[in-house]
Amino acid sequence: MKVKTTAKPRAVLGQLSDVDLRLLKVFKSVVECGGMAAAELELNIGTSTVSRHIKDLETRLALVLCRRGRAGFALTQDGQQVYEQTLKLLASVDAFRNSIDDIHHQLGGQLDVAVFDKTVTNPQARLSEAVARFSEAAPGVSLSIHVASINSIERGVIDGGFQVGIIPSHRNSHSLAYADLFGETMLLYCAAGHPLFSAPHTGLTWEKLRAHAFAGLGYHSPNMQLSHRARLPRKATGFDQEAIATLILSGRFLGFLPDHYAEAFEQRGLLKVIAPKRFRYTCRFVSLVRNSPTPSRTTKLFADCLLAAHASRA
Repeated sequence: MKVKTTAKPRAVLGQLSDVDLRLLKVFKSVVECGGMAAAELELNIGTSTVSRHIKDLETRLALVLCRRGRAGFALTQDGQQVYEQTLKLLASVDAFRNSIDDIHHQLGGQLDVAVFDKTVTNPQARLSEAVARFSEAAPGVSLSIHVASINSIERGVIDGGFQVGIIPSHRNSHSLAYADLFGETMLLYCAAGHPLFSAPHTGLTWEKLRAHAFAGLGYHSPNMQLSHRARLPRKATGFDQEAIATLILSGRFLGFLPDHYAEAFEQRGLLKVIAPKRFRYTCRFVSLVRNSPTPSRTTKLFADCLLAAHASRA
């Protein structure tokens, strides 16, 4: 007796064409916007057209990429894998385009720069000056600035999704080249409602701080290194500075924030710094580019603009 098997549909996709790249770019936007309706403004096309493009891509790949309906938009397991490969493919296409521009001694294409959050209020950071220098030198380049976590920036630069990253220095990878830019001071804060908000801080020690719940970053960073070294009990976790600020403002947790970012909360009486001469740490921000393949002229130019902007105020 023969067992009947159902043949799995084969993908129509053969050699990649401009149409395929366009469909993949639409898919990328839909995923990052969180749905087809949300991607409508980003792509400047109607929702029905976005839906048709996604359906065409699913047909060409012979895969179901996402679920859409009353429950909302969600990637399938296959869709998640296709999204990850799409990021790598589009990064490779951009790298190829930049290489061709290099051959022609032109500065064009797309440059994606990723920055750790809450740096714009740091008086030591001169990122806007670097952008001004770069835009004047390379007006034909389309510049995109992203805000992401330290790990996402490192991974994005290594994978080619970002060409330049700016993060607090905390470890080195052999895949990346680093350049020192500027510093940042981190102070310990509590909020109204916390026992330390109205109490004197003169007798506080690192050991006594362990009696209080601590909110810290949930990935490898100077913040995590210090909390482990001081054995502070992390009872809440955030993945960016705004998340940490939100946890501190609840009045239930202590946490470290950049002094320039916390200043506005202090002025409004919402946060109080705790013994700033005692409970503090400093970190250096660095730029990073990947070592291989060799960064494009556009990437090198932006990295040089970063160095020049910060050297001029050193």
